[in-house]
Amino acid sequence: MIGLAQTPVVQMKGITKRFGHVVANSQVDLTVYQGEILSLLGENGSGKTTLMNMLSGIYFPDEGQIFVGGREVTIASPKDAFDLHIGMIHQHFKLVDVFTAVENIALGLEGKLVLDKREVAARVKEICDKYGFDVDPNQKVYSMSVSQKQTLEIVKVLYRGADILILDEPTAVLTPQETDKLFAVLRNMKADGKSVIIITHKLHEVMSVSDRVAVLRKGEYIGDVPTAETSPQELTNMMVGRQVSLNIDRPAPKDPKPRLEVRGLNITDSAGVRILKDVSFTANSGEILGIAGISGCGQKELLEAIAGLQSVDKGSSILYLDPATGAQEQIIGQNPKKIRDMGIALSFVPEDRLGMGLVGDMNIPANMMLKTYGEGHGLLVNRKAPRDLAEEVVEQLEVVTPDVFTPVRKLSGGNVQKILVGRELASHPSVLMTAYAVRGLDINTSYAIYDLLNQQKAQGCAVIYVGEDLDVLLELCDRILVLCSGEVNGILDGPSATKEQVGLLMTNLQKGGADHG
Repeated sequence: MIGLAQTPVVQMKGITKRFGHVVANSQVDLTVYQGEILSLLGENGSGKTTLMNMLSGIYFPDEGQIFVGGREVTIASPKDAFDLHIGMIHQHFKLVDVFTAVENIALGLEGKLVLDKREVAARVKEICDKYGFDVDPNQKVYSMSVSQKQTLEIVKVLYRGADILILDEPTAVLTPQETDKLFAVLRNMKADGKSVIIITHKLHEVMSVSDRVAVLRKGEYIGDVPTAETSPQELTNMMVGRQVSLNIDRPAPKDPKPRLEVRGLNITDSAGVRILKDVSFTANSGEILGIAGISGCGQKELLEAIAGLQSVDKGSSILYLDPATGAQEQIIGQNPKKIRDMGIALSFVPEDRLGMGLVGDMNIPANMMLKTYGEGHGLLVNRKAPRDLAEEVVEQLEVVTPDVFTPVRKLSGGNVQKILVGRELASHPSVLMTAYAVRGLDINTSYAIYDLLNQQKAQGCAVIYVGEDLDVLLELCDRILVLCSGEVNGILDGPSATKEQVGLLMTNLQKGGADHG
């Protein structure tokens, strides 16, 4: 429960922030107490990150007041926030890869011109011992796992004296074991009187770690509730403004037949490092095959190899089995256009939304046209079809945009993802691959996409779903392939698999124990 006599450490009153004609936050009141973990919930575009960016000095409010420790303050820069003992850990880490942990922590600090690494390392060890972190002061960032980088970011703000910590989607790319470790650390920080604000979409984590939940909807503050007195269903209803079902359907596969056969797939990068090692599996029509693994275990390269975007080692095989004729087509060595020309309807939602999926400076109809560019001049003369598709995607997935002609780079990450997923689903694929399809999406839109994936499954599509939320993988997928260090460490039956079982396979390679079915 909230400690220290519910002493307010931060009060935001009447906070309003506009970006042109878009109102991101409207008259928001938010109080944060000392010694509490507060979850900040809301759909995509509800203004959560914008609100916290004003508290951490990245944005400046157009209206309203901020009080820290009962005193009205002006936070015009991240330095102002640090001076007030406020630190934010962003989704995308702000670390220098070639520097060590100690060098990153000391970077930008005022004071001595010569860095005393032993002094910094000693202080880092104090912080780690106090809260339960594990940081090697001399390790280079480029050799760290995602979890280690996040730990370093948290230690960095603590080193600078933060008493109020803001974490934006902190568990997005963590395993269940890493998430449990992080939550144990957060509880230790809370016990020490620190205040922690977590922006997250994962309701089971909200219920597990937070003391109180505050909800935003369309930029407005809806209210807050003690976590012990609420439920995931009630919180979802608060976020969306209506009753939303939280059940993920998993209809049994109907007449599943092999659609893709991957055999002996090996990928070696330019430095000679083997990224994928002898990966073999079959993806069937009418089923959802989940792929689990720690970030960087080869998921991205696997999907890109199937899509014709990643070169593979000699001897690798990816066969496409035509559902109508049963004919086998080798797609190794073919680029995406050639795969399309072979009559294979393959859709791919990549991890990199704007780098590989969409063109940021183009509007939504123009991005819809990219899928069929090169198939003739019809769409280039008559733009009605892509515009109609754009409007359909915007309506069906509730994309928050001024209009369909807005450049996609001006939209939030979640809304960009909706456009990309909508476009790929609209092409009626026989194979659909998604890499983190619901990353950064609110609960309502996530469930809408799960329903759309199940619709593709029901239509006989072979769906390959790379996900980071094991609860969703276990509820949605018919089978789960687990990658560990670039190898298949097991293929589990979705309905009977457990979270602990998948998490263990993700982190402990068991030689010879994989089922390559």
